[in-house]
Amino acid sequence: MSDELRSAELLHLLGQADFVRLAETYGGRRLYVPASGDDTALAKDLGTTAAKKLARRYSGSYIRVPLARELRARQYREAGASNGDIAGRLGITETGVDKLFRRMPDKPVKGSRDPRQTDLFSSN
Repeated sequence: MSDELRSAELLHLLGQADFVRLAETYGGRRLYVPASGDDTALAKDLGTTAAKKLARRYSGSYIRVPLARELRARQYREAGASNGDIAGRLGITETGVDKLFRRMPDKPVKGSRDPRQTDLFSSN
Protein backbone atom coordinates (compact mmCIF):
# COMPACT_ATOMS: atom_id res chain seq x y z
CA MET A 1 0.00 0.00 0.00
CA SER A 2 1.36 3.45 -0.91
CA ASP A 3 1.97 6.09 1.74
CA GLU A 4 -0.82 8.25 0.30
CA LEU A 5 -3.35 5.41 0.49
CA ARG A 6 -2.21 4.47 3.99
CA SER A 7 -2.52 8.08 5.12
CA ALA A 8 -5.98 8.41 3.60
CA GLU A 9 -7.13 5.16 5.20
CA LEU A 10 -5.82 6.09 8.65
CA LEU A 11 -7.20 9.63 8.35
CA HIS A 12 -10.62 8.27 7.46
CA LEU A 13 -10.50 5.71 10.29
CA LEU A 14 -9.27 8.03 13.05
CA GLY A 15 -10.29 11.54 12.03
CA GLN A 16 -7.82 14.40 11.66
CA ALA A 17 -6.99 15.08 15.32
CA ASP A 18 -6.24 11.45 16.20
CA PHE A 19 -4.43 10.86 12.91
CA VAL A 20 -2.15 13.84 13.58
CA ARG A 21 -1.53 12.57 17.13
CA LEU A 22 -0.64 9.13 15.68
CA ALA A 23 1.78 10.70 13.18
CA GLU A 24 3.34 12.94 15.85
CA THR A 25 3.87 10.00 18.18
CA TYR A 26 4.73 7.12 15.84
CA GLY A 27 5.33 8.68 12.40
CA GLY A 28 7.95 6.96 10.27
CA ARG A 29 7.83 3.72 12.27
CA ARG A 30 6.22 0.34 12.11
CA LEU A 31 3.69 0.05 14.89
CA TYR A 32 2.30 -3.16 16.34
CA VAL A 33 -1.42 -2.83 16.97
CA PRO A 34 -2.49 -5.06 19.87
CA ALA A 35 -5.79 -6.92 19.76
CA SER A 36 -7.15 -4.86 22.64
CA GLY A 37 -7.38 -1.10 22.61
CA ASP A 38 -7.60 -0.85 26.40
CA ASP A 39 -4.72 -0.49 28.88
CA THR A 40 -1.98 -0.46 26.25
CA ALA A 41 0.81 1.99 25.50
CA LEU A 42 -1.10 2.85 22.35
CA ALA A 43 -4.20 3.74 24.39
CA LYS A 44 -2.09 5.89 26.71
CA ASP A 45 -0.51 7.72 23.77
CA LEU A 46 -3.59 8.17 21.57
CA GLY A 47 -6.54 7.63 23.88
CA THR A 48 -8.71 4.54 24.16
CA THR A 49 -11.13 5.54 21.40
CA ALA A 50 -8.39 5.83 18.75
CA ALA A 51 -6.62 2.71 20.05
CA LYS A 52 -9.87 0.71 19.81
CA LYS A 53 -10.46 1.91 16.24
CA LEU A 54 -6.95 0.80 15.28
CA ALA A 55 -7.41 -2.53 17.08
CA ARG A 56 -10.68 -3.25 15.26
CA ARG A 57 -9.06 -2.63 11.88
CA TYR A 58 -5.45 -3.82 12.34
CA SER A 59 -5.60 -6.14 15.37
CA GLY A 60 -2.45 -8.20 15.87
CA SER A 61 -0.56 -6.75 12.92
CA TYR A 62 1.99 -4.06 12.17
CA ILE A 63 1.17 -0.83 10.38
CA ARG A 64 3.59 1.67 8.88
CA VAL A 65 2.70 5.04 10.30
CA PRO A 66 3.16 7.88 7.82
CA LEU A 67 4.88 11.12 8.79
CA ALA A 68 1.95 13.11 7.35
CA ARG A 69 4.13 16.22 7.18
CA GLU A 70 1.91 18.18 4.79
CA LEU A 71 -1.25 17.67 6.83
CA ARG A 72 0.58 18.41 10.08
CA ALA A 73 2.26 21.53 8.64
CA ARG A 74 -1.10 22.77 7.42
CA GLN A 75 -2.68 22.20 10.84
CA TYR A 76 0.20 23.87 12.69
CA ARG A 77 0.11 26.90 10.35
CA GLU A 78 -3.63 27.29 10.78
CA ALA A 79 -3.08 27.23 14.55
CA GLY A 80 -0.66 30.15 14.16
CA ALA A 81 2.72 28.40 14.38
CA SER A 82 5.78 30.02 12.81
CA ASN A 83 7.91 28.24 10.22
CA GLY A 84 10.55 27.70 12.91
CA ASP A 85 8.03 26.06 15.22
CA ILE A 86 6.67 23.93 12.39
CA ALA A 87 10.20 22.88 11.38
CA GLY A 88 10.94 21.74 14.92
CA ARG A 89 7.71 19.75 15.19
CA LEU A 90 8.23 18.07 11.81
CA GLY A 91 11.96 17.45 12.25
CA ILE A 92 12.92 19.40 9.12
CA THR A 93 14.56 22.74 8.38
CA GLU A 94 12.73 26.05 7.96
CA THR A 95 13.75 25.91 4.30
CA GLY A 96 12.03 22.53 4.12
CA VAL A 97 8.88 24.09 5.59
CA ASP A 98 9.05 26.88 2.98
CA LYS A 99 9.32 24.27 0.20
CA LEU A 100 6.45 22.27 1.67
CA PHE A 101 4.16 25.31 1.66
CA ARG A 102 5.27 26.39 -1.84
CA ARG A 103 4.22 22.99 -3.22
CA MET A 104 0.75 23.18 -1.65
CA PRO A 105 -1.98 24.19 -4.08
CA ASP A 106 -3.97 26.08 -1.43
CA LYS A 107 -1.59 27.40 1.18
CA PRO A 108 -2.94 27.55 4.74
CA VAL A 109 -3.43 30.91 6.37
CA LYS A 110 -1.66 31.56 9.63
CA GLY A 111 -3.98 31.45 12.67
CA SER A 112 -6.59 34.04 13.28
CA ARG A 113 -5.66 37.19 15.11
CA ASP A 114 -6.04 37.19 18.89
CA PRO A 115 -9.28 39.10 19.61
CA ARG A 116 -7.71 40.62 22.74
CA GLN A 117 -5.13 42.44 20.63
CA THR A 118 -6.00 45.93 19.42
CA ASP A 119 -5.13 47.40 16.04
CA LEU A 120 -2.08 49.65 16.08
CA PHE A 121 -3.48 51.73 13.23
CA SER A 122 -7.24 51.97 12.96
CA SER A 123 -8.75 52.02 9.48
CA ASN A 124 -11.43 54.55 10.50
